[in-house]
Amino acid sequence: MKLSVIMCTYNEGKTLNEIIKKVLDVPLNIELIIVNDGSSDNTRQILNTYKNHQNIVIIHHKKNLGKGSAIRTGREYATGDISIIQDADLETDPQDYLHLVKPIVEKETLVVYGSRLLDAKFDRTRFYYGGRFITLIANLLFNQKITDEPACYKVFETNFFKSIPLVCRGFDFCPEITAKISKRGIKIPELPMKYYPRSKKQGKKLKFKDGVIALWVLIKFKIFK
Repeated sequence: MKLSVIMCTYNEGKTLNEIIKKVLDVPLNIELIIVNDGSSDNTRQILNTYKNHQNIVIIHHKKNLGKGSAIRTGREYATGDISIIQDADLETDPQDYLHLVKPIVEKETLVVYGSRLLDAKFDRTRFYYGGRFITLIANLLFNQKITDEPACYKVFETNFFKSIPLVCRGFDFCPEITAKISKRGIKIPELPMKYYPRSKKQGKKLKFKDGVIALWVLIKFKIFK
């Protein structure tokens, strides 16, 4: 089994080396696809040191297009049996891949979401209630029973992932993919994932408006798509 890790990075030079190491340390056959989404810090220089690494594919966007756009770019290069979304910060633990991929490897499902809320050590931050609200709306609109719709770790059988048409450019990738999976009649299973939240001062990019956009995207794809 080969796992394609799609890592989108925008001005994450402070954590990039460490998260790359953590991903490559996972004892799986890893293909790491890094999409530099128009970073203006030292990201390009850091990635240049990995350009000859046999397990890493590097793509540079000339300008910042958004997380959803970067994921679509990375998806084009995925050759693994399974694909997972990975942020370039240190909020998540790549060792969680080991159990997150199992239901797909065992042909039980085509998709798995990680859930921070299922981890016993989950620490509530001010983003918690916004995420819970978006999750509630997603469940109501699409008859799901998930606990953490905005969580980073979303895992897919790669051919299935590539079959889903995506258009959203930013953080609204999450509600879009949730809506479109749900409209195919698929129940989304969740497994625990560890989470180490950071503050805005430490580089957190999520804003209140992203929650509003996520709500609109869920409603839009329920009604119009």
